[in-house]
Amino acid sequence: MSLHSYTVAQNTTENPRQTEYRLFAQVTRALMECRDEESKSLLAKAVHWNRRLWLALLADCSMEDNVLPDETRAGIISLAIWVDKHSRKVLRGEAKIEPLIDVNRSIMEGLSA
Repeated sequence: MSLHSYTVAQNTTENPRQTEYRLFAQVTRALMECRDEESKSLLAKAVHWNRRLWLALLADCSMEDNVLPDETRAGIISLAIWVDKHSRKVLRGEAKIEPLIDVNRSIMEGLSA
């Protein structure tokens, strides 16, 4: 099966909420896998991937044509800013990775409701 065929099949079987959940699950799994590892490279990759996810959400919520309620958008933007700041602390060894995992899990619970 070609990549294009897989992408088409995936897009027709998942709604946006399911896609977001799946992406959060993948990123969160990567964060969980590296928390017990000594590899700074794996940690940096997982934290960077998580930051990119949150920065994409921030950008999307900053768009005027975003249909989410203003309060929800503001909350996501605030979380994205916090994730960015906390991620820098994790990479410097000044903070634990668990709060990032906890935030992602909370988002996943909301997406699954």
